[in-house]
Amino acid sequence: MKTVDVVGAVIINEKNEVLCALRSTDMSMPGLWEFPGGKIEPGETPGESLTREIREELNCSIAVGELVADVTHVYPAITVRLMTYKAIIVDGVPKPNEHEKLIWLPLEQLHSLEWAPADIPTVARIIQTNT
Repeated sequence: MKTVDVVGAVIINEKNEVLCALRSTDMSMPGLWEFPGGKIEPGETPGESLTREIREELNCSIAVGELVADVTHVYPAITVRLMTYKAIIVDGVPKPNEHEKLIWLPLEQLHSLEWAPADIPTVARIIQTNT
Protein backbone atom coordinates (compact mmCIF):
# COMPACT_ATOMS: atom_id res chain seq x y z
CA MET A 1 0.00 0.00 0.00
CA LYS A 2 1.22 3.48 -0.88
CA THR A 3 2.30 5.80 1.96
CA VAL A 4 2.01 9.57 1.57
CA ASP A 5 3.77 12.05 3.87
CA VAL A 6 1.65 15.12 4.59
CA VAL A 7 1.89 18.14 6.87
CA GLY A 8 -0.79 20.14 8.64
CA ALA A 9 -0.75 23.53 10.35
CA VAL A 10 -2.24 24.05 13.79
CA ILE A 11 -2.66 27.80 13.37
CA ILE A 12 -3.52 29.51 16.64
CA ASN A 13 -4.53 33.18 16.85
CA GLU A 14 -4.18 35.71 19.67
CA LYS A 15 -7.61 34.68 21.05
CA ASN A 16 -6.36 31.08 21.48
CA GLU A 17 -8.56 29.91 18.60
CA VAL A 18 -7.49 27.28 16.06
CA LEU A 19 -8.05 27.58 12.31
CA CYS A 20 -10.14 24.62 11.12
CA ALA A 21 -10.72 23.78 7.45
CA LEU A 22 -13.77 21.96 6.05
CA ARG A 23 -12.95 19.54 3.22
CA SER A 24 -14.84 20.43 0.03
CA THR A 25 -16.84 18.13 -2.24
CA ASP A 26 -13.85 18.11 -4.65
CA MET A 27 -11.70 16.38 -2.01
CA SER A 28 -11.68 12.86 -0.63
CA MET A 29 -13.62 12.66 2.65
CA PRO A 30 -15.76 15.75 1.91
CA GLY A 31 -17.53 17.31 4.86
CA LEU A 32 -14.84 16.37 7.39
CA TRP A 33 -12.65 18.93 9.13
CA GLU A 34 -8.86 19.03 8.98
CA PHE A 35 -5.84 21.15 9.71
CA PRO A 36 -4.82 22.90 6.46
CA GLY A 37 -1.72 21.58 4.72
CA GLY A 38 -0.82 18.98 2.12
CA LYS A 39 1.66 16.55 0.63
CA ILE A 40 5.39 16.96 1.09
CA GLU A 41 7.02 17.27 -2.34
CA PRO A 42 10.38 15.59 -3.11
CA GLY A 43 13.27 17.66 -1.77
CA GLU A 44 11.13 19.66 0.67
CA THR A 45 11.46 19.69 4.43
CA PRO A 46 8.18 19.46 6.35
CA GLY A 47 8.47 23.16 7.25
CA GLU A 48 9.06 24.21 3.64
CA SER A 49 6.14 22.09 2.50
CA LEU A 50 3.81 23.52 5.12
CA THR A 51 4.77 27.10 4.26
CA ARG A 52 4.12 26.43 0.55
CA GLU A 53 0.83 24.61 1.12
CA ILE A 54 -0.58 27.34 3.38
CA ARG A 55 0.38 29.99 0.81
CA GLU A 56 -1.43 27.97 -1.92
CA GLU A 57 -4.49 26.97 0.13
CA LEU A 58 -5.04 30.03 2.32
CA ASN A 59 -3.26 32.96 0.60
CA CYS A 60 -1.22 33.79 3.69
CA SER A 61 2.25 33.30 5.14
CA ILE A 62 3.03 31.44 8.35
CA ALA A 63 5.89 30.92 10.75
CA VAL A 64 6.18 27.19 11.49
CA GLY A 65 6.77 26.20 15.11
CA GLU A 66 7.11 22.98 17.05
CA LEU A 67 5.82 19.55 16.07
CA VAL A 68 2.43 18.77 17.63
CA ALA A 69 1.93 15.17 16.46
CA ASP A 70 3.38 12.61 14.05
CA VAL A 71 0.61 10.15 13.18
CA THR A 72 0.34 7.30 10.70
CA HIS A 73 -3.22 6.44 9.69
CA VAL A 74 -4.13 3.52 7.44
CA TYR A 75 -7.10 4.28 5.17
CA PRO A 76 -8.59 1.56 2.91
CA ALA A 77 -6.65 2.71 -0.19
CA ILE A 78 -3.67 4.60 1.24
CA THR A 79 -1.51 5.09 4.32
CA VAL A 80 -1.04 8.69 5.43
CA ARG A 81 1.74 9.93 7.70
CA LEU A 82 0.52 13.29 9.02
CA MET A 83 2.93 15.60 10.80
CA THR A 84 1.20 18.60 12.37
CA TYR A 85 3.05 21.71 13.50
CA LYS A 86 2.04 24.75 15.50
CA ALA A 87 2.04 27.87 13.31
CA ILE A 88 1.16 31.53 13.41
CA ILE A 89 0.11 33.79 10.55
CA VAL A 90 2.75 36.41 9.79
CA ASP A 91 1.16 37.96 6.68
CA GLY A 92 -2.29 37.96 5.12
CA VAL A 93 -5.76 36.80 6.12
CA PRO A 94 -6.69 33.13 5.51
CA LYS A 95 -9.06 32.60 2.58
CA PRO A 96 -10.35 29.14 1.54
CA ASN A 97 -8.92 28.54 -1.96
CA GLU A 98 -9.52 24.76 -1.81
CA HIS A 99 -11.66 24.15 1.27
CA GLU A 100 -15.42 24.60 1.62
CA LYS A 101 -14.89 27.02 4.50
CA LEU A 102 -12.58 28.04 7.33
CA ILE A 103 -13.52 28.77 10.93
CA TRP A 104 -11.67 29.92 14.03
CA LEU A 105 -12.68 27.69 16.92
CA PRO A 106 -11.75 27.98 20.61
CA LEU A 107 -9.36 25.21 21.71
CA GLU A 108 -11.89 23.71 24.12
CA GLN A 109 -14.46 23.30 21.31
CA LEU A 110 -12.24 21.40 18.84
CA HIS A 111 -13.84 18.08 19.81
CA SER A 112 -17.24 19.39 18.58
CA LEU A 113 -16.27 19.00 14.89
CA GLU A 114 -16.22 15.81 12.82
CA TRP A 115 -12.51 15.48 11.98
CA ALA A 116 -10.77 13.46 9.25
CA PRO A 117 -9.43 10.31 10.98
CA ALA A 118 -5.73 11.20 10.60
CA ASP A 119 -6.34 14.58 12.30
CA ILE A 120 -8.07 13.18 15.42
CA PRO A 121 -4.85 12.42 17.38
CA THR A 122 -3.68 16.01 16.83
CA VAL A 123 -7.01 17.33 18.15
CA ALA A 124 -6.61 15.15 21.25
CA ARG A 125 -3.01 16.33 21.77
CA ILE A 126 -3.99 20.01 21.45
CA ILE A 127 -6.85 19.66 23.94
CA GLN A 128 -4.65 17.66 26.34
CA THR A 129 -1.76 20.13 26.32
CA ASN A 130 -3.79 23.36 26.32
CA THR A 131 -6.56 22.75 28.85
